[in-house]
Amino acid sequence: MVYRRTHQVVKRLAARRSAILAAARNAAAEGGMAAVQIAPIAVRANVAAGTVYRYFPSKADLISELIAEVSRDELSAIRRAADSAPGPSSALAAAVTTVAVHTLSQRKLAWGILAEPVDVDVTASRLASRRAVVDEIASRIDAAVRAGHLPAQDTNLAATALLGALHEALVGPLAAENMEDPGKMRDAVQTVTLLALRAVGVMDARARGLVVQAALPAMARAGA
Repeated sequence: MVYRRTHQVVKRLAARRSAILAAARNAAAEGGMAAVQIAPIAVRANVAAGTVYRYFPSKADLISELIAEVSRDELSAIRRAADSAPGPSSALAAAVTTVAVHTLSQRKLAWGILAEPVDVDVTASRLASRRAVVDEIASRIDAAVRAGHLPAQDTNLAATALLGALHEALVGPLAAENMEDPGKMRDAVQTVTLLALRAVGVMDARARGLVVQAALPAMARAGA
């Protein structure tokens, strides 16, 4: 007789997996990827270390899935913000603003996903995460080009350059410190968004207007 998991069993297994990922995410947000270790994550998730291994056979699997989950959340937030904007140029501004906010809100987590050295190979997950965001920004640039709001350009190259500039300015080794203050965070988000819009061809006065109109996600206003 074939055993079939009941709905409650499936729900319980999914909840346990989510708890493990949430524990890993919290640990990375507090201490970077170096803090994502199986035993401490098990304690945080209130499960045995062996249980973590049943869901994620190795630390590389756990970190890779953490990167994928954070990327999915960020991508969903970018799309919601852009889709709510009234036009293609404002959608691009909203997309860039959202990337900046997510990066600044949890800088240790962002750096861990982006480039923090780890003792396991998570290159594929990191590249997939970055590619997904680049593709989304490129689609927003392309929409603005097709609408006649921007000059023709290599949208994929432009999106890649913009994402690199955002990361370098906000979370890279040269990024400013003490960005927890909500006012400084808001100013930084608006500065990089203005830079991005200018870079793809938005005239300065229009770019400034789009930046002012772009709604900052709640976590930036709260300084989360």
